[in-house]
Amino acid sequence: MAASIRTERDHVGLSLSELAKRAGIAKSTLSQLESGTGNPSVETLWALSVALDVPFSRLVDPPRPRVTVLRLGEGAAVPSEHADYTATLLASCPPHARRDLYVLQVEPGALKASDSHAPGTTEHAVIASGRALIGPTDEPLELGPGDYISYPGDAPHICQALEPGTVIVLAMEHT
Repeated sequence: MAASIRTERDHVGLSLSELAKRAGIAKSTLSQLESGTGNPSVETLWALSVALDVPFSRLVDPPRPRVTVLRLGEGAAVPSEHADYTATLLASCPPHARRDLYVLQVEPGALKASDSHAPGTTEHAVIASGRALIGPTDEPLELGPGDYISYPGDAPHICQALEPGTVIVLAMEHT
């Protein structure tokens, strides 16, 4: 929350004193919140969201980076007690979103360039086998088996197999 509050305050160009005044809270309280040492109440956060003219959720839900990559073995793995089974959450679905799931079989050759999809589209991909160059057109990444990436699908993006038999599991999220 600390980074979100500071980012929104900077975005609207308010000083610490001015935002505290508009929200009806002490400047020291706001300073503690922005430094990550405060523990705000829901009322304080609502007052700040009103003073900043942003949705409450923007202050409590951390900003998501435009591109996220998890390499195989990264992420919080949760093992089963009863089977040789481990689940790793790669990305949670935001409220009011829809996801379509695809399996892509891609062979080396010309890259697949995709134009922007509908506004609010995010693509999530996991490399099941092979290697691929995938992501935003201006900054694609090389990924291998088990690697995960998410990137804006509402901006131009590419996918190119770097090895024969490349298989990608792709989820398109629409908000």
